[in-house]
Amino acid sequence: MNAVRVVLADDHPVVRAGLAALLSSLPGIEVVGVASTGREAIREVVTNHPDVAVLDLQMPDLDGFATTRELARTAPDVAVLVLTMFEDDDSVFAAMRAGARGYLVKGAEQDEIARAIRAVAAGEAIFGPGVARRVLSFFTAPPAPAADPFPDLTSREREILNLLASGLSNTAIGTHLGLASKTVANNVSTIFTKLAVADRSTAIIQARNAGLGNP
Repeated sequence: MNAVRVVLADDHPVVRAGLAALLSSLPGIEVVGVASTGREAIREVVTNHPDVAVLDLQMPDLDGFATTRELARTAPDVAVLVLTMFEDDDSVFAAMRAGARGYLVKGAEQDEIARAIRAVAAGEAIFGPGVARRVLSFFTAPPAPAADPFPDLTSREREILNLLASGLSNTAIGTHLGLASKTVANNVSTIFTKLAVADRSTAIIQARNAGLGNP
């Protein structure tokens, strides 16, 4: 039986080295590449053609969400397994929407990590126990009454956020709404502040999770 080939990406050198050593020690698993950033992970995957990419979510240049989306486009046969410290609902579901097949929280047992790698390589979806409970709760919970996800936004800011989530640039948003680009940029900055986000991609993730945007 051929070994499952793995590329590992984590921005912390000690964690990365420890995970690489752990995975290399497991029977039937071969680490064929390591990376410290999202772009390095994509490069390693394209170069080494692994079966599985094990990704952290918090990485420089491209975070795990963007890296997962890019791998889904450039290497759709490679299964992505997220291994991260984050287990909040937003992170879990954003990773799933990006194309991750599995989601584990760091601190998982060695056997659990090995089982997850083999499962996603075989085309299965797998989640750590705590994450699995969240996913099941989401799908089995009765529909909640609709609530305003962004109560601090004005109607104009919500309109701009919706177009932002649709993938439009500031210039395109300005053209669509008949606003100057500077006015749009000022509104976008205010939206970032109210959403407590630092960049456009995180704002888009929050907006799309709330049902805004028509990509």
